[in-house]
Amino acid sequence: MKKTLKIIIPLLAVLLLVVTGCAASNQSTRSTSTSVPAAMPAPATAPSYGIAEKGMGEAADSSAVTGSSDIDRKIVRTGNISLEVDDIGKTMDEIVKIAADLGGYVVSSNRQGNDEYDSGRVSIRIPSDRFDEALGKLRVLAVKVLQESTNARDLTEEYTDLKAQLTNLQATEAQYLLLLQKAEKIDEVIAVQRELSNIRIQIDRIKGRMQYIDRTSEMSMIDISIRQTKSIDSKGWNPGDTLMSALSGLLVFGKVLVNIFIWVLIFCPIWGIALAVVLIIRHRKNKAKQSAAK
Repeated sequence: MKKTLKIIIPLLAVLLLVVTGCAASNQSTRSTSTSVPAAMPAPATAPSYGIAEKGMGEAADSSAVTGSSDIDRKIVRTGNISLEVDDIGKTMDEIVKIAADLGGYVVSSNRQGNDEYDSGRVSIRIPSDRFDEALGKLRVLAVKVLQESTNARDLTEEYTDLKAQLTNLQATEAQYLLLLQKAEKIDEVIAVQRELSNIRIQIDRIKGRMQYIDRTSEMSMIDISIRQTKSIDSKGWNPGDTLMSALSGLLVFGKVLVNIFIWVLIFCPIWGIALAVVLIIRHRKNKAKQSAAK
């Protein structure tokens, strides 16, 4: 029995590496096109030995059934729309109501701006089968639709590959659990538990990705940008504002004159003395000229 376990454990580890490597290779060579091949590739299998033979056979059978059944397509749809509206606050409230009425919810919302320019952004998730209906309701809210775009990604092939990997990993996990029950020595138990831990990490990662694809394919995302602009003459002409502006300008001009007078007054001793010296010199020159003329 101990010799059998020593042989089976390494073989199962090799088998796990082969299965995971082949599945990863299938995923990396997929086309980036959104179309799905008519026949999905079967998950890679490797020869099984001893106690693992039955479990691996069940995994292969399960994969075959998956490939032959109808494919539940996983389409992830996203949209972006930019609206020009009369009232930002009212429009954002309407968007929240639209999301709720369609069975969705608001993911994020923010608003910023001032008296002259106001803008906002709302992200919502709504059921994928009501995606086009949501866009139609959003268009009605706008004075003008500034921009609109949609995108669809087909993740069906990736989802099918993940499902095949998960089936193989779960089958391998079951066989390791059987080996763990039959292990007698501590080093054998440790070796099996180490492989079980690695398998469970991969299973959790694959389940997480599958759940994400399920969630995003069922609930589409729409990002809505909203802006509100006012024309230059939107406030109209106001005589009172014009009068206040003129009085304000007059006040500023008066302040400037007063400041100049204060500066002249402060520096009066300096420029007064200089002016007196200049006048005295000119007076003496004039007297000298008159004396010379006589």
